[in-house]
Amino acid sequence: MSQPASPAKPIILTGDRPTGPLHLGHFVGSLRNRVSYQDDYQQFIMLADSQALTDNMDDTNKVHRNVVEVALDYMACGIDPAKSTILIQSQIPELAELTFYYLNMVTVARLERNPTVKQEIVLRGFERDIPAGFLTYPASQAADISAFKATIVPVGEDQIPMIEQTNEIVRKFNRLANKEILVECKAVVPEVGRLPGIDGKAKMSKSLGNVINLGASADEIKAAVKMVYTDPLHLKVSDPGHLEGNVAFIYLDAFDTDKASLQEMKDHYVRGGLGDSVVKKRLEAVLQDMLAPIRARREELAKDKGYIMQVLKEGTLRAREVAARTTDEVKAALGLTYF
Repeated sequence: MSQPASPAKPIILTGDRPTGPLHLGHFVGSLRNRVSYQDDYQQFIMLADSQALTDNMDDTNKVHRNVVEVALDYMACGIDPAKSTILIQSQIPELAELTFYYLNMVTVARLERNPTVKQEIVLRGFERDIPAGFLTYPASQAADISAFKATIVPVGEDQIPMIEQTNEIVRKFNRLANKEILVECKAVVPEVGRLPGIDGKAKMSKSLGNVINLGASADEIKAAVKMVYTDPLHLKVSDPGHLEGNVAFIYLDAFDTDKASLQEMKDHYVRGGLGDSVVKKRLEAVLQDMLAPIRARREELAKDKGYIMQVLKEGTLRAREVAARTTDEVKAALGLTYF
């Protein structure tokens, strides 16, 4: 007797803009979770190169060359292309087609009210000189998510408004179609939130130069840890230290697995009598141990760029088949099928 078919795995969509190698912020926020997702979800991981162009049109080569670099980071961290589908956004034209349709379901005023878009506009100093592609990114993200009918989208807390707007578009389209064609998705926020930069600024960002890359050399890790922001009021070893805003301890909370010993160090630091150099020595040891195998795997994978490109090609082709089926359904609902 044949076995009953197992239920389909939930679909999860995640990804990154390939504007540079990935860093610790990506790892704690998403990458290590993606490795664990592989066995329980049908996972699509998108290299959002088209979206990256919305604020990088003056350096398109940066986006192009970092597609492979980010793919290397994915695989070095344990993403298995046999379990997860890695795809290149620009090579799936159906995503752009869906974006075009969805733009007719959202107003400019609604796009401008999106808190994430507003925050990113300020961060990039666009003021009113906003690239149209950047402003309309919520519609593009809705296309990315709905094309694969993803039910789960891991995001940082700051991205939740984007998921809410995706679901608005999905609901509006389904009402228009008078049937459930697209599916709503749920935002999943990692337990460990966004890491601050090594300089103490709220966001670890390639553009701010305050990151530690996943492929950093041992010397680069050592130099970066020396620059990590701690407690500016902790002037003498004997002074009581503060944990709030202390980047060294924020990183240790994220990556140090010996929680009991770490708590003892925190207590000692708060009492006084523990220097920042001791804390940074522990942090460097933790990061060196964690990143060394990732760096080694990355260097080995980088020897065969042809293999990486083949992985990307095969993943993109698989993903395009899925996106094309959804696009056909959308076009049919809009009365855009003629032959």
